[in-house]
Amino acid sequence: MAVSIHSDFDGGNIEVVQAHGGGRFDLAIRPDHQSHYYQWFYFRVDGASGVDLELRLTNAGGSAYTGGWEGYKARISSDGAHWRQADTAYADGVLSIRHRPTSETLWVAYFAPYDSDRHRALVERVKALAGISHRVLGQTLDGRDLDLFSVGEGPRVVWLYARQHPGETMAEWWMEGAIPWLCSDAPEAVALRAAATFYIVLNCNPDGSARGHLRTNAAGTDLNRQWAEPSAEKSPEVLAIRNAMDDTGVDFAIDVHGDEAIPHVFMAGFEGIPSWTPQRDALYRRYLAALSARTPDFQTTYGYAVDAPGQANLAVSTNAVAERFGAIAMTLEMPFKDHDDAPDAIEGWSSARSQALGVACLKALSDVITDIPLRARG
Repeated sequence: MAVSIHSDFDGGNIEVVQAHGGGRFDLAIRPDHQSHYYQWFYFRVDGASGVDLELRLTNAGGSAYTGGWEGYKARISSDGAHWRQADTAYADGVLSIRHRPTSETLWVAYFAPYDSDRHRALVERVKALAGISHRVLGQTLDGRDLDLFSVGEGPRVVWLYARQHPGETMAEWWMEGAIPWLCSDAPEAVALRAAATFYIVLNCNPDGSARGHLRTNAAGTDLNRQWAEPSAEKSPEVLAIRNAMDDTGVDFAIDVHGDEAIPHVFMAGFEGIPSWTPQRDALYRRYLAALSARTPDFQTTYGYAVDAPGQANLAVSTNAVAERFGAIAMTLEMPFKDHDDAPDAIEGWSSARSQALGVACLKALSDVITDIPLRARG
Protein backbone atom coordinates (compact mmCIF):
# COMPACT_ATOMS: atom_id res chain seq x y z
CA MET A 1 0.00 0.00 0.00
CA ALA A 2 1.46 3.34 -1.08
CA VAL A 3 1.71 6.10 1.48
CA SER A 4 -0.94 8.79 0.98
CA ILE A 5 -1.91 12.04 2.70
CA HIS A 6 -5.41 13.45 3.15
CA SER A 7 -7.05 16.43 4.90
CA ASP A 8 -10.57 16.36 3.45
CA PHE A 9 -12.27 16.14 6.85
CA ASP A 10 -13.55 18.52 9.51
CA GLY A 11 -10.77 20.85 10.62
CA GLY A 12 -8.31 19.38 8.13
CA ASN A 13 -5.69 21.53 6.45
CA ILE A 14 -2.80 20.53 4.18
CA GLU A 15 -1.95 20.40 0.51
CA VAL A 16 0.45 17.89 -1.07
CA VAL A 17 2.98 19.81 -3.15
CA GLN A 18 5.10 16.83 -4.18
CA ALA A 19 5.40 13.16 -3.24
CA HIS A 20 9.02 12.10 -3.60
CA GLY A 21 8.38 8.40 -3.03
CA GLY A 22 8.59 6.31 0.11
CA GLY A 23 7.60 8.52 3.01
CA ARG A 24 9.03 11.84 1.84
CA PHE A 25 6.50 14.57 1.03
CA ASP A 26 6.61 18.29 0.40
CA LEU A 27 3.47 19.86 1.84
CA ALA A 28 1.92 23.31 2.18
CA ILE A 29 -0.48 24.75 4.76
CA ARG A 30 -3.60 26.20 3.13
CA PRO A 31 -4.33 29.84 4.09
CA ASP A 32 -7.60 30.73 5.81
CA HIS A 33 -10.38 31.46 3.29
CA GLN A 34 -10.12 35.04 1.96
CA SER A 35 -7.21 35.69 4.31
CA HIS A 36 -3.43 35.67 4.38
CA TYR A 37 -3.32 33.92 7.77
CA TYR A 38 -2.09 30.34 8.02
CA GLN A 39 -0.35 28.16 10.58
CA TRP A 40 -2.87 25.49 11.59
CA PHE A 41 -2.37 22.08 9.95
CA TYR A 42 -4.14 18.78 10.47
CA PHE A 43 -3.93 15.76 8.18
CA ARG A 44 -3.89 11.97 8.00
CA VAL A 45 -1.13 9.75 6.61
CA ASP A 46 -2.27 6.30 5.41
CA GLY A 47 -0.21 3.23 4.56
CA ALA A 48 2.68 4.43 6.69
CA SER A 49 3.36 1.51 9.04
CA GLY A 50 7.12 0.95 9.28
CA VAL A 51 7.88 3.77 6.84
CA ASP A 52 10.38 6.47 7.71
CA LEU A 53 8.26 9.56 7.12
CA GLU A 54 9.73 12.95 6.30
CA LEU A 55 6.94 15.51 6.04
CA ARG A 56 8.21 18.94 4.95
CA LEU A 57 5.87 21.93 5.37
CA THR A 58 7.56 24.01 2.72
CA ASN A 59 5.66 27.28 3.25
CA ALA A 60 6.15 27.46 7.02
CA GLY A 61 8.44 30.46 6.55
CA GLY A 62 5.55 32.56 5.27
CA SER A 63 3.11 31.65 8.05
CA ALA A 64 1.41 34.11 10.37
CA TYR A 65 3.86 33.61 13.26
CA THR A 66 7.22 32.27 12.14
CA GLY A 67 8.48 32.66 15.70
CA GLY A 68 6.07 29.89 16.56
CA TRP A 69 8.21 27.30 14.78
CA GLU A 70 11.42 27.75 16.81
CA GLY A 71 11.44 25.05 19.49
CA TYR A 72 8.04 23.75 18.37
CA LYS A 73 7.14 20.06 17.95
CA ALA A 74 4.20 18.83 15.89
CA ARG A 75 1.60 16.55 17.49
CA ILE A 76 1.02 13.03 16.19
CA SER A 77 -1.48 10.28 17.02
CA SER A 78 -2.11 6.72 15.88
CA ASP A 79 -5.79 6.80 16.93
CA GLY A 80 -6.84 10.46 16.68
CA ALA A 81 -7.41 10.55 20.45
CA HIS A 82 -4.03 10.35 22.18
CA TRP A 83 -1.46 12.89 21.00
CA ARG A 84 2.28 13.20 21.54
CA GLN A 85 5.12 15.32 20.21
CA ALA A 86 7.01 14.32 17.07
CA ASP A 87 10.60 14.83 16.01
CA THR A 88 10.30 18.30 14.46
CA ALA A 89 12.83 20.83 13.14
CA TYR A 90 12.58 24.25 11.52
CA ALA A 91 15.22 25.57 9.16
CA ASP A 92 15.30 27.79 6.06
CA GLY A 93 11.55 28.36 6.14
CA VAL A 94 10.67 24.64 6.18
CA LEU A 95 9.14 22.73 9.08
CA SER A 96 10.22 19.07 8.90
CA ILE A 97 8.42 16.30 10.79
CA ARG A 98 10.00 12.85 11.00
CA HIS A 99 8.41 9.71 12.37
CA ARG A 100 8.19 5.97 11.76
CA PRO A 101 4.61 4.86 12.54
CA THR A 102 3.81 1.41 13.85
CA SER A 103 0.22 1.61 12.57
CA GLU A 104 -1.15 2.07 9.07
CA THR A 105 -2.67 5.46 9.91
CA LEU A 106 -0.95 8.47 11.47
CA TRP A 107 -2.68 11.73 12.36
CA VAL A 108 -0.56 14.89 12.34
CA ALA A 109 -1.65 18.28 13.71
CA TYR A 110 -0.44 21.63 14.96
CA PHE A 111 -2.08 20.84 18.31
CA ALA A 112 -4.57 18.23 19.55
CA PRO A 113 -7.62 18.92 17.33
CA TYR A 114 -11.10 19.73 18.59
CA ASP A 115 -13.42 18.96 15.69
CA SER A 116 -17.08 19.79 15.10
CA ASP A 117 -18.31 16.37 16.26
CA ARG A 118 -16.55 16.79 19.57
CA HIS A 119 -17.84 20.35 19.84
CA ARG A 120 -21.44 19.26 19.28
CA ALA A 121 -20.97 16.42 21.77
CA LEU A 122 -19.70 18.94 24.32
CA VAL A 123 -22.69 21.18 23.66
CA GLU A 124 -25.05 18.28 24.37
CA ARG A 125 -23.08 17.25 27.45
CA VAL A 126 -23.16 20.76 28.88
CA LYS A 127 -26.88 21.06 28.14
CA ALA A 128 -27.42 18.05 30.42
CA LEU A 129 -25.48 19.49 33.38
CA ALA A 130 -27.43 20.49 36.47
CA GLY A 131 -28.52 24.13 36.58
CA ILE A 132 -27.48 24.97 33.01
CA SER A 133 -29.61 27.10 30.72
CA HIS A 134 -29.02 27.15 26.96
CA ARG A 135 -30.02 29.30 24.04
CA VAL A 136 -28.79 29.85 20.50
CA LEU A 137 -27.63 33.42 19.94
CA GLY A 138 -27.89 33.05 16.16
CA GLN A 139 -26.31 31.41 13.16
CA THR A 140 -22.85 31.80 11.73
CA LEU A 141 -22.21 32.62 8.07
CA ASP A 142 -22.04 28.89 7.32
CA GLY A 143 -25.31 28.29 9.17
CA ARG A 144 -23.95 26.80 12.40
CA ASP A 145 -25.46 27.52 15.81
CA LEU A 146 -23.70 29.94 18.13
CA ASP A 147 -24.53 28.48 21.54
CA LEU A 148 -24.71 30.41 24.81
CA PHE A 149 -24.93 28.71 28.21
CA SER A 150 -25.65 30.25 31.57
CA VAL A 151 -25.36 28.90 35.10
CA GLY A 152 -25.43 30.37 38.61
CA GLU A 153 -27.69 32.70 40.51
CA GLY A 154 -25.26 35.24 41.96
CA PRO A 155 -25.41 39.01 41.32
CA ARG A 156 -22.01 39.34 39.63
CA VAL A 157 -21.84 38.65 35.89
CA VAL A 158 -18.97 36.53 34.53
CA TRP A 159 -18.40 35.80 30.84
CA LEU A 160 -16.16 32.95 29.65
CA TYR A 161 -15.63 32.55 25.92
CA ALA A 162 -13.17 30.62 23.78
CA ARG A 163 -11.81 29.95 20.35
CA GLN A 164 -12.32 33.25 18.60
CA HIS A 165 -9.25 31.99 16.75
CA PRO A 166 -10.28 28.48 15.65
CA GLY A 167 -6.79 27.01 15.32
CA GLU A 168 -6.24 27.63 19.05
CA THR A 169 -7.93 24.37 19.96
CA MET A 170 -6.51 24.32 23.49
CA ALA A 171 -9.13 26.97 24.26
CA GLU A 172 -12.00 24.52 23.82
CA TRP A 173 -10.11 21.82 25.72
CA TRP A 174 -9.96 24.43 28.53
CA MET A 175 -13.75 24.69 28.36
CA GLU A 176 -14.11 20.91 28.48
CA GLY A 177 -12.35 20.95 31.84
CA ALA A 178 -13.77 24.16 33.27
CA ILE A 179 -17.50 23.93 32.67
CA PRO A 180 -18.29 20.47 34.13
CA TRP A 181 -16.36 21.49 37.25
CA LEU A 182 -18.28 24.78 37.48
CA CYS A 183 -21.56 22.83 37.47
CA SER A 184 -20.34 20.27 40.00
CA ASP A 185 -20.99 19.87 43.72
CA ALA A 186 -17.44 20.94 44.60
CA PRO A 187 -17.72 23.49 47.45
CA GLU A 188 -15.81 26.15 45.52
CA ALA A 189 -18.04 25.66 42.48
CA VAL A 190 -21.17 25.96 44.63
CA ALA A 191 -19.80 29.19 46.14
CA LEU A 192 -18.99 30.59 42.70
CA ARG A 193 -22.50 29.95 41.42
CA ALA A 194 -23.92 31.64 44.53
CA ALA A 195 -21.73 34.69 43.98
CA ALA A 196 -22.07 35.06 40.21
CA THR A 197 -24.04 34.20 37.12
CA PHE A 198 -21.88 32.78 34.34
CA TYR A 199 -22.38 33.18 30.59
CA ILE A 200 -20.34 30.77 28.47
CA VAL A 201 -19.55 30.45 24.75
CA LEU A 202 -17.67 27.19 24.20
CA ASN A 203 -16.59 28.07 20.64
CA CYS A 204 -17.01 31.56 19.19
CA ASN A 205 -15.91 30.48 15.70
CA PRO A 206 -17.38 27.10 14.69
CA ASP A 207 -17.10 27.93 10.97
CA GLY A 208 -13.36 28.56 11.09
CA SER A 209 -12.94 25.45 13.23
CA ALA A 210 -14.63 23.23 10.66
CA ARG A 211 -12.80 24.87 7.74
CA GLY A 212 -9.37 24.28 9.27
CA HIS A 213 -8.58 27.97 9.75
CA LEU A 214 -5.99 29.47 12.07
CA ARG A 215 -7.56 32.84 12.96
CA THR A 216 -10.63 33.70 10.89
CA ASN A 217 -14.29 32.89 10.29
CA ALA A 218 -15.99 31.97 7.00
CA ALA A 219 -15.58 35.54 5.71
CA GLY A 220 -11.85 35.63 6.43
CA THR A 221 -12.43 37.95 9.41
CA ASP A 222 -10.30 37.88 12.56
CA LEU A 223 -13.07 38.01 15.16
CA ASN A 224 -10.74 39.34 17.84
CA ARG A 225 -10.27 42.54 15.84
CA GLN A 226 -14.00 43.21 15.38
CA TRP A 227 -15.19 44.25 18.83
CA ALA A 228 -15.29 47.98 18.09
CA GLU A 229 -17.68 47.65 15.12
CA PRO A 230 -18.92 44.07 14.59
CA SER A 231 -21.19 43.50 11.61
CA ALA A 232 -23.73 40.90 10.49
CA GLU A 233 -21.87 40.60 7.17
CA LYS A 234 -18.31 40.05 8.43
CA SER A 235 -18.49 39.13 12.11
CA PRO A 236 -21.99 38.01 13.14
CA GLU A 237 -20.47 35.92 15.93
CA VAL A 238 -19.01 38.96 17.71
CA LEU A 239 -22.13 41.01 17.04
CA ALA A 240 -24.33 38.36 18.67
CA ILE A 241 -22.04 37.91 21.67
CA ARG A 242 -21.58 41.64 22.27
CA ASN A 243 -25.34 42.21 22.01
CA ALA A 244 -25.89 39.50 24.63
CA MET A 245 -23.28 41.15 26.85
CA ASP A 246 -25.17 44.43 26.50
CA ASP A 247 -28.22 42.63 27.87
CA THR A 248 -26.41 41.09 30.86
CA GLY A 249 -23.61 43.51 31.64
CA VAL A 250 -20.15 42.15 32.45
CA ASP A 251 -18.20 42.31 35.71
CA PHE A 252 -15.46 39.76 34.97
CA ALA A 253 -14.43 38.09 31.69
CA ILE A 254 -11.87 35.60 30.41
CA ASP A 255 -11.30 35.25 26.66
CA VAL A 256 -9.45 31.93 26.17
CA HIS A 257 -6.71 31.65 23.52
CA GLY A 258 -3.44 29.96 22.54
CA ASP A 259 -0.15 31.63 21.62
CA GLU A 260 2.13 30.31 18.89
CA ALA A 261 5.46 31.74 20.02
CA ILE A 262 5.61 32.08 23.83
CA PRO A 263 6.18 28.76 25.67
CA HIS A 264 4.30 29.79 28.82
CA VAL A 265 0.78 30.23 30.17
CA PHE A 266 0.05 33.92 30.74
CA MET A 267 -2.59 36.63 30.80
CA ALA A 268 -2.98 39.84 28.82
CA GLY A 269 -4.94 42.53 30.61
CA PHE A 270 -6.64 45.85 29.91
CA GLU A 271 -4.00 48.29 31.16
CA GLY A 272 -4.15 50.65 28.17
CA ILE A 273 -7.89 51.38 28.05
CA PRO A 274 -9.09 54.97 28.58
CA SER A 275 -11.14 54.09 31.69
CA TRP A 276 -8.33 52.19 33.48
CA THR A 277 -8.12 52.86 37.22
CA PRO A 278 -5.71 51.64 39.91
CA GLN A 279 -8.63 50.01 41.71
CA ARG A 280 -9.61 47.86 38.76
CA ASP A 281 -5.98 47.02 38.06
CA ALA A 282 -5.56 45.89 41.67
CA LEU A 283 -8.47 43.47 41.28
CA TYR A 284 -6.94 42.10 38.09
CA ARG A 285 -3.57 41.63 39.83
CA ARG A 286 -5.30 39.95 42.77
CA TYR A 287 -6.80 37.40 40.39
CA LEU A 288 -3.41 36.73 38.74
CA ALA A 289 -1.89 36.13 42.17
CA ALA A 290 -4.70 33.74 43.07
CA LEU A 291 -4.18 31.80 39.84
CA SER A 292 -0.42 31.64 40.41
CA ALA A 293 -1.09 30.17 43.85
CA ARG A 294 -3.52 27.62 42.41
CA THR A 295 -1.31 26.14 39.68
CA PRO A 296 2.41 26.09 38.79
CA ASP A 297 1.39 26.14 35.12
CA PHE A 298 0.61 29.86 35.33
CA GLN A 299 3.20 32.64 35.57
CA THR A 300 3.43 36.42 35.22
CA THR A 301 7.05 36.92 34.11
CA TYR A 302 6.57 36.22 30.40
CA GLY A 303 3.83 37.55 28.16
CA TYR A 304 2.89 40.43 25.87
CA ALA A 305 4.11 43.99 26.24
CA VAL A 306 1.70 46.10 28.28
CA ASP A 307 -0.12 48.86 26.40
CA ALA A 308 0.75 52.42 27.34
CA PRO A 309 -2.02 54.46 28.99
CA GLY A 310 -4.79 55.19 26.51
CA GLN A 311 -3.15 53.14 23.75
CA ALA A 312 -5.14 49.90 23.97
CA ASN A 313 -6.68 48.56 20.76
CA LEU A 314 -10.42 48.74 21.48
CA ALA A 315 -11.19 46.37 18.60
CA VAL A 316 -9.69 43.55 20.68
CA SER A 317 -12.14 41.72 22.93
CA THR A 318 -10.49 42.13 26.33
CA ASN A 319 -9.96 45.87 25.88
CA ALA A 320 -13.41 46.37 24.39
CA VAL A 321 -15.19 44.48 27.17
CA ALA A 322 -13.21 46.18 29.93
CA GLU A 323 -13.93 49.62 28.45
CA ARG A 324 -17.57 49.08 27.47
CA PHE A 325 -18.69 47.45 30.71
CA GLY A 326 -16.19 48.57 33.31
CA ALA A 327 -15.24 44.91 33.68
CA ILE A 328 -12.17 43.11 34.96
CA ALA A 329 -11.33 41.46 31.63
CA MET A 330 -8.39 39.41 30.42
CA THR A 331 -7.08 37.16 27.66
CA LEU A 332 -5.70 33.78 28.74
CA GLU A 333 -2.93 32.43 26.52
CA MET A 334 -1.73 28.81 26.47
CA PRO A 335 1.25 27.56 24.44
CA PHE A 336 1.39 25.48 21.29
CA LYS A 337 4.98 24.68 22.21
CA ASP A 338 6.09 22.67 25.19
CA HIS A 339 5.58 24.51 28.47
CA ASP A 340 8.91 25.88 29.67
CA ASP A 341 7.80 26.18 33.30
CA ALA A 342 7.07 22.45 33.51
CA PRO A 343 8.13 20.75 30.28
CA ASP A 344 6.80 17.39 29.16
CA ALA A 345 9.03 15.80 26.55
CA ILE A 346 6.33 13.32 25.51
CA GLU A 347 3.15 15.38 25.20
CA GLY A 348 4.29 19.01 25.59
CA TRP A 349 1.46 21.33 26.54
CA SER A 350 -1.54 19.05 26.07
CA SER A 351 -5.32 18.84 25.97
CA ALA A 352 -5.29 17.35 29.47
CA ARG A 353 -3.27 20.25 30.88
CA SER A 354 -5.58 22.70 29.14
CA GLN A 355 -8.55 21.02 30.84
CA ALA A 356 -6.81 21.14 34.24
CA LEU A 357 -5.98 24.82 33.75
CA GLY A 358 -9.68 25.51 33.12
CA VAL A 359 -10.49 24.15 36.56
CA ALA A 360 -7.61 26.08 38.16
CA CYS A 361 -8.80 29.34 36.60
CA LEU A 362 -12.24 28.92 38.13
CA LYS A 363 -10.87 27.88 41.50
CA ALA A 364 -8.76 31.05 41.48
CA LEU A 365 -11.87 33.07 40.68
CA SER A 366 -13.55 31.57 43.74
CA ASP A 367 -10.74 33.09 45.81
CA VAL A 368 -11.52 36.64 44.66
CA ILE A 369 -15.11 36.69 43.40
CA THR A 370 -16.54 38.45 46.44
CA ASP A 371 -13.91 41.19 46.09
CA ILE A 372 -15.32 42.19 42.71
CA PRO A 373 -17.83 45.01 43.17
CA LEU A 374 -21.29 44.42 41.76
CA ARG A 375 -21.34 45.74 38.22
CA ALA A 376 -17.85 47.13 38.67
CA ARG A 377 -17.50 50.44 36.83
CA GLY A 378 -14.13 51.58 38.12
